[in-house]
Amino acid sequence: MDYKAAFKNAVDQVRKEGRYRVFADLKRHRGAFPRATWTTDDGAERDVVVWCSNDYLGQGQNPVVLDAMHAAIDANGSGSGGTRNISGTTHHHVELERELADLHRKEAALLFTSGYVANEAALSTLQKILPGLITYSDSLNHASMISGIRNGGGVRHIFRHNDLEHLEELLAAAPIDAPKLVAFESVYSMDGDIADLAATAALARRYNAITYLDEVHAVGLYGERGAGVAERDGVMDQIDIIEGTLGKAFGVMGGYIAGDADMVDAIRSFASGFIFTTSLPPALTAGAVASVRWLKNHNEVRVTHQERAATLKAMMKEAGLPVMPSVSHIVPVLVGDPVHCKMVSDMLLSDHGIYVQPINYPTVPRGTERLRFTPTPFHTDDMMRDLVSALEKLWAHCNIARMGGVAA
Repeated sequence: MDYKAAFKNAVDQVRKEGRYRVFADLKRHRGAFPRATWTTDDGAERDVVVWCSNDYLGQGQNPVVLDAMHAAIDANGSGSGGTRNISGTTHHHVELERELADLHRKEAALLFTSGYVANEAALSTLQKILPGLITYSDSLNHASMISGIRNGGGVRHIFRHNDLEHLEELLAAAPIDAPKLVAFESVYSMDGDIADLAATAALARRYNAITYLDEVHAVGLYGERGAGVAERDGVMDQIDIIEGTLGKAFGVMGGYIAGDADMVDAIRSFASGFIFTTSLPPALTAGAVASVRWLKNHNEVRVTHQERAATLKAMMKEAGLPVMPSVSHIVPVLVGDPVHCKMVSDMLLSDHGIYVQPINYPTVPRGTERLRFTPTPFHTDDMMRDLVSALEKLWAHCNIARMGGVAA
């Protein structure tokens, strides 16, 4: 077999479909977020405004977080020294897990190296610990959740997105005594919609199912202390397992689960994705501790964040741009074609100094390609006006229908 040709053909097919991904070479400016320097293919440098960062609150630039990271390096060095089971458990890990358990009002929390690993490890391990577990997964759940559910090898059912009637049909058809788990997200990051947490939790309880909630795009951003939508909606005590990340609103890196102490201890003891992975280094865990603590006490940042998102949506709608329905901080603008989506993204960067990545299949279904904007508390009105003006020009230049969002 010609292996080299096989690899090349695979990439060529992606190119042909117009969804080949090109990474932008960026250097963020400390203290000037969301500005960055873009290094072009020919080595030139240009200042740009970043519009697609998941550092939703700019915590990656917060002096409190940076000072904690510097102090941890000075005190402890760089790496953690190994897996948590061998020599990689530091005091910063212990502190962070306590802070996260407190954030979500749970008995315990467990750190992983990323949100992806947390989902994959936890959801697959739960099926080992609970023989015969039937998992019910929202159709738009993240790839990490899908991977964990599949890798567990148990029976699984997919319910239509946020369709509780369909979920109940599936739950009612299962044996009464079978263990069950409902896995869903709070904020769905590509569409910006939010699940009905209270109704989902109530339905799960009715059928004696445990709930697994991914709050990755909500922790730090919602609730009085930043615990997520479950805190905002007053239902944290009704969710059995909460999964979150440290790499988005908290501005650092890592993932975690929080819940009952026995459940957390069981996953700690059985999850390969935890046991056999070098732990997060002291600088990251110390920075995360500082970020979580700071955001617990600064709800005004969340208020500003929501105002900025609402302002951008209003500006775009007034300009007639096809903003997709979103009740969250996510601002998706429909293009509906991968070639046009990448064209607009490329021209925003090269001609206007605006960086936003095209969102194409398989991240979203074909025909729903979009630009996904994530305004932060640091995006100004002037930045928003520049963005909307550039989009208006490119929508006409690239011959894209304004309200329909499809290539003409």
